[in-house]
Amino acid sequence: MPKAEPLRVVAIGGGTGLSTLLQGLKRYAMPGRTPALDITAVVTVTDDGGSSGRLRREFDVLPPGDIRNCLVALSEDEALLSRLFQHRFQAGLGLKGHSFGNLFLTALTQLMGDFPDAVKASSEVLKIKGRIYPATATNVSLEATLEDGTHVTGETKISRSRKRIRTIRLLPRKVKPMADTLTAIARADLITLGPGSLFTSVIPNLLVEGISAAIRRTPALKAYFVNLMWQPGETVNFSASDHLRALEKHAGGQLIDCAVVNVAPIQMAARKRYERLQALPVENDIDRIVKMGIRVVTAKLLQESKRVRHDPEQTAAIVLRLAQEARRRRLKAGGRK
Repeated sequence: MPKAEPLRVVAIGGGTGLSTLLQGLKRYAMPGRTPALDITAVVTVTDDGGSSGRLRREFDVLPPGDIRNCLVALSEDEALLSRLFQHRFQAGLGLKGHSFGNLFLTALTQLMGDFPDAVKASSEVLKIKGRIYPATATNVSLEATLEDGTHVTGETKISRSRKRIRTIRLLPRKVKPMADTLTAIARADLITLGPGSLFTSVIPNLLVEGISAAIRRTPALKAYFVNLMWQPGETVNFSASDHLRALEKHAGGQLIDCAVVNVAPIQMAARKRYERLQALPVENDIDRIVKMGIRVVTAKLLQESKRVRHDPEQTAAIVLRLAQEARRRRLKAGGRK
């Protein structure tokens, strides 16, 4: 009996949300796991703050921070190299605030002359369980139009704005994706978007020329993991359906098959801490989502900690379930195995 091909998952996003998801998915990609999982991460490259921003300005490289976090998430947890990649210098002229992994990726880019090649080489060094592609190899920035018509340029400034975001775009407007990204999307059983910052981690990937169209064309199941809390500067007063409308507005039409929402209650102590930061739990307006033609999947996805975050294992379990469902659907329709 031929061995079943691994379930193919393409995870799109950035920031801590994507690395959290990848951390949970990694164990399903270990040798000997059944069903096996084939993971591809597509990561936004618009960060202009902190260590990544400094390296962009000084060396004209793509921001390495989100990529670094994804590399570590897919590497062995306790391996010395993965801990080394996350080491952040606490002192030193020019070094303070930089992580070793960011410097490593920057140095490799200079040596190899290409950021995607540097990411591939780093993946081999860390022996990651999957593949990681930047959304584009072009050095891009974000520009937002706010509700009052003003324009704000740069991810950091956009995140600090306190006015509602109307639209967001890339500068330059037309940038190409990696060919490998389009191939992975075409072959996927499941494509996930989020969790993560809606306007600065998830949507920027959809603005890269060809990515939204490739997602729309593929028979893969497309799932959006709705954020747990408002994000000040980005999604204050956003319900779950507002997130989905913003996604589809920027993608140029309907894109998502199902929305995954958390139904685990957030403890009052955590709610009060976030309230002080002008953040409340995202309202799961399920009826409105269903009226959009989008299926809703509910699950207890909350991690037990002081910070309100998705639980990596619970979130990954939903991904696996949806990928299995998508594979069965494709086999029934007579598609590839």
